[in-house]
Amino acid sequence: MSPHAHPERVVSLRIPAVAGMFYPAGAGALDRALSDALPALPRERAVAVVVPHAGYVYSGKVAGAVYGRVEVPRDVVILCFNHRGAGAEFAAWPEGAWRTPLGDAPVNGELASRIREAFPETEFDEAGHRGEHSGEVQVPFLQKVRPDVRIVPVALSTGIAGGDFERLRAFGRALATLGDDFLVVASTDLNHEESQESTLAKDEAAIREIERLDEEGLRRVLRERQVSMCGFAPTIAAIAYAKARGARVARTVMHATSGDVTGDYARVVGYVGMIIPLGN
Repeated sequence: MSPHAHPERVVSLRIPAVAGMFYPAGAGALDRALSDALPALPRERAVAVVVPHAGYVYSGKVAGAVYGRVEVPRDVVILCFNHRGAGAEFAAWPEGAWRTPLGDAPVNGELASRIREAFPETEFDEAGHRGEHSGEVQVPFLQKVRPDVRIVPVALSTGIAGGDFERLRAFGRALATLGDDFLVVASTDLNHEESQESTLAKDEAAIREIERLDEEGLRRVLRERQVSMCGFAPTIAAIAYAKARGARVARTVMHATSGDVTGDYARVVGYVGMIIPLGN
């Protein structure tokens, strides 16, 4: 789809790419998995959240610990990590819907257009989302807790060198100019394929910087400690967005690794669930 075809673009339906692999392909089984992962707790308003994107068997409880604690508004901007690097560096799905076994989650095309206007480097581009799991695995959680949810997935594939880092911050600040009627979801896993001890140490160093909403500090830790956090771009953008909205801290609600599920602590992946409340 041409990034310049806004007036004439066709409505696009994204078919699930990882149903049956990252989460159950059947509606009933998926609903049960989500119910098991979501705690029955009082919910709070949040500016943004940080959630993992592995298969539900590995990170579903961490994601659920977040989604079970926040009030999900009608509109959600999902900042995905583009693992494959295809398409635009700031790739917004323009309109249509994303299908999951629970049904179709409509894309808020008006909000997508407003994001593009606020940050002109954003392109209407579906390539970065094809086959990508980081945004897709969030949608069933959102549908479960807010059945009428509307989404705007934006796939990010920049680095964190000086210019790219500043673009990510600028993108987050641009989102903050659009009002306060949506939640930002930053999709990321933490350190990959190292021992439990090494991963926990690296994860905790990164988590401390996110809790302080210090994107410069996070970039420094990722570089100095060589933390293989895949969703650094969504997280940096979400921090910049939250600070521009007046947030002061993030709160960790759960931190775990794949070893906690498999029992294999030799090579694990880290997962964190975090909530960024407004003004706290």
